[in-house]
Amino acid sequence: MSAPVLSLYRRITRWPAGHWLFSRLICFKAPYFATIAPRFVALEPGRCEVRIRDRRRVHNHIGTVHAIALCNLAELSAGVMTDATIPANMRWIPKGMTVEYLAKAKGAMHAEATPENAAVESPGGYAWPVKVSVRNDAGEEVFRARIDMWVSPRTRAAAT
Repeated sequence: MSAPVLSLYRRITRWPAGHWLFSRLICFKAPYFATIAPRFVALEPGRCEVRIRDRRRVHNHIGTVHAIALCNLAELSAGVMTDATIPANMRWIPKGMTVEYLAKAKGAMHAEATPENAAVESPGGYAWPVKVSVRNDAGEEVFRARIDMWVSPRTRAAAT
């Protein structure tokens, strides 16, 4: 059973400019992510890759990629990966994030989100940790995040 976001990704990215279009659709659904102008590179259960270009609008006062832009990139990649991975009858929300700034973030950034363990169907909610590694174009890890997703069963709306 495939998640709607994963099905959409697989369908749209076959088209010319499909990765661009998918990225725009995600930003339409969650507008704040448009501030970093992300481009989805890969999406499959258990893995999501997103890039951002080196642009002035994501820089801080010293000319490196701003810490919050990196956090935004991490949350976006982790959230879409979670949506594409968890069972269809479960939902998620970020519960907490721990970050490490490992080096100056200069240039384009490439994030990869992966879960720490397999997602499971559960009658109750549980914390599901996701790791995000952000690298520069040279492949150097400049930022690392661990995002705790709260995964819980979808509730059915009462019939009216």
